[in-house]
Amino acid sequence: MDTIIDLPSETETLALGARLAGLLRAGDVVALHGDLGAGKTTLVRGLVGALLGEGTEVPSPTYTLVQVYDGPDFPLWHFDLYRLETPEGVVELGWDETQEGAALVEWPERAGRHLPASRLEVFLEFAGEGRRARLVPRGEGWQERLDGHPD
Repeated sequence: MDTIIDLPSETETLALGARLAGLLRAGDVVALHGDLGAGKTTLVRGLVGALLGEGTEVPSPTYTLVQVYDGPDFPLWHFDLYRLETPEGVVELGWDETQEGAALVEWPERAGRHLPASRLEVFLEFAGEGRRARLVPRGEGWQERLDGHPD
């Protein structure tokens, strides 16, 4: 079941990221969809900040394509696949290593067949002056975690 969350300001987008940080487990993939400027990197900043401290610098990996953070329990991989030319390029970025941690993927459709069936889809869109998020759980466990009932 989709969850819709209004994000009237950047503060709420950061807070949604922090909430998702509490749900993440090793092996998870969070697919972040949205136009340029929709808040994908802001959401990741909230998530990484919740796990590593608010002062943690979270640059957009638009040019590096991937940024890796040493989380307290597992590594976090932040991919921005906007500039990826073919889906096979994710393998060169260390995609196979993400199973040891969690992958946060901007422009996930560019990963093609490498994107796992089990994932949390986050669709961010403009809504007036703010944004709106639609969370779509795919695969086992995500709906229960979103509902506050971890297995």
